[in-house]
Amino acid sequence: MKNREEDIEVNLTGEDASNNEIGKPRWFKRIKRGITTSTADKKETPEGLWTKCPSCNHICTSGELKEHLYICTSCNFHHRIGSEDYFEILFDEKQYEVLFDHIVSKDALNFTDLKNYQKRLDEIHAKTDLKDSMRVGVGKMNGEGYVVACMDFEFIGGSLGSVMGEKFSRAVDYCIEHKLPFLVISKSGGARMMESAFSLMQLAKTSGKLSQLSDAKLPFISLLTDPTFGGISASFGMLGDINIAEPGALIGFAGPRVIKETIKKDLPAGFQRSEFLLEHGFLDFIVDRKELKNKLSEVAFLFRN
Repeated sequence: MKNREEDIEVNLTGEDASNNEIGKPRWFKRIKRGITTSTADKKETPEGLWTKCPSCNHICTSGELKEHLYICTSCNFHHRIGSEDYFEILFDEKQYEVLFDHIVSKDALNFTDLKNYQKRLDEIHAKTDLKDSMRVGVGKMNGEGYVVACMDFEFIGGSLGSVMGEKFSRAVDYCIEHKLPFLVISKSGGARMMESAFSLMQLAKTSGKLSQLSDAKLPFISLLTDPTFGGISASFGMLGDINIAEPGALIGFAGPRVIKETIKKDLPAGFQRSEFLLEHGFLDFIVDRKELKNKLSEVAFLFRN
């Protein structure tokens, strides 16, 4: 005799004839040895547990990726990371002080595009806990003091606004007061359109502050990461005493698609990648993230001596 639990009659509509729940499709149930469960009970893999490399499709755990400084172990692709990750990678024993974190953006122009600018800011604050698109930290790298200003692409594409310009300026003042080198890690789509002229003014403001840093004979190191575009590359991004980049970073003013459509010609292979810029003299060197801390501490030591 067949086990009644395993011998379930199904009619032509896909319904369990022994079940009085009429009209409920068969495919919404999973039946195993008499136990009926809904697909809603299915256990899914926790989100964020696995990461796939966008370059080579190599899959690894998020923990493994973090251990390798967010670099693909298969193809050396450098994943995008935020300011907190860079601070933990660079500063000794992950010890640093965040500066000027009380400065926040505001909607001075009552600007609205797809949504109100202030509403957009409130949503990003709630989602990311970031105050703006740049954070400034001070600490030591292999014993060498450094002020590091790092952009967060999560915050409106790392866009340059009045708060970023003010943090940048105050960071320069801090460097001059404490005789420290200044590192800026760029990751941005350009100027923030929601702030209009207030945003564009920051290009001149930040470039002018670098003149003060130069007069104080303190080094400015510009690290360009993927992507760095628009007003950033048109201002302080390319004004470093040393301009460096991570491997494979996309760097430029306008994007490749815009340039191609403008000049009506195909672009060279690897156009606007950091390797292309190094070959054409726009960069001093490319540094792997695993070597970044040692390289930067060497640079600080050489400038200091």
